[in-house]
Amino acid sequence: MTTYDAVVLAGGAARRLGGADKPGLTVGGRALLDRVLAACSGARSTVVVGDRRTTARAVLWVREDPPGGGPLAALDAGVRATRADLLLVLSADLPFLDEQTVTTLLAALDGGRQEAALLTDPGGRDQPLVAAYRAEPLRRELALLAAEHGALSGLPLRLLTAELDLARVAADPATSLASFDCDTWEDIATARARIREHGHVLDEWITAVKAELGIELDVDTGVLLDLARDAAHGVARPAAPLTTFLVGYAAAKAEKDGPEAVAEAARKAAALANQWAAEANEAG
Repeated sequence: MTTYDAVVLAGGAARRLGGADKPGLTVGGRALLDRVLAACSGARSTVVVGDRRTTARAVLWVREDPPGGGPLAALDAGVRATRADLLLVLSADLPFLDEQTVTTLLAALDGGRQEAALLTDPGGRDQPLVAAYRAEPLRRELALLAAEHGALSGLPLRLLTAELDLARVAADPATSLASFDCDTWEDIATARARIREHGHVLDEWITAVKAELGIELDVDTGVLLDLARDAAHGVARPAAPLTTFLVGYAAAKAEKDGPEAVAEAARKAAALANQWAAEANEAG
């Protein structure tokens, strides 16, 4: 695994949201900031630049001086609290950022000479706050910009990226929404609607429940869905949720690893449900 630190920018006035607490807004029942933190959970250390708040996992909090100095000043404050040679830099308003995108950005710097790898959105625009940076050139350019302009407050990010040797990672417009950020209430509404679409809702719901319950467990959802169907058809509709609950309870008491225990309990329960169905057919 690539060793990296993460810097997440969670400040800003959110003027287009009427001054709302943007990092704390929820999409799929999870705060935007927590969704971003989940995507970079592999970071050795995670620094969040912004006002301190409750988060799903532990982070280091810092603030630019003066507060509200803009993204370059915030980035500089975050970078000063890191130690890794590779830095992942993210904004806190990316509801669909995933671990695969993080891995791809970091991998884009492996073995190459580029100083940063930026995600580009489906329109071809660079996203400097969805990017991986080599720490040394990033620190160098931040220091040079501060010396040239007297301070970093109010300076645009393009002044930084214009001085770096960049690799670009294109987001697949058909499958990836990693570059989608929430700047307006319309964006928030779009994100909330998107996760309820048929192809996303189950994964989003399961991820949200695991986060809420503090569960780190990957299971074959297809097995559980098949079990629920067999129990509903072979026994009675209320048997579906009750059976999956009992499978989870049995797996928790088993001595085997979580996913294997769930799969074994599900197989046993499915076989029993199918036996009930067979007996009912014979009786009919």
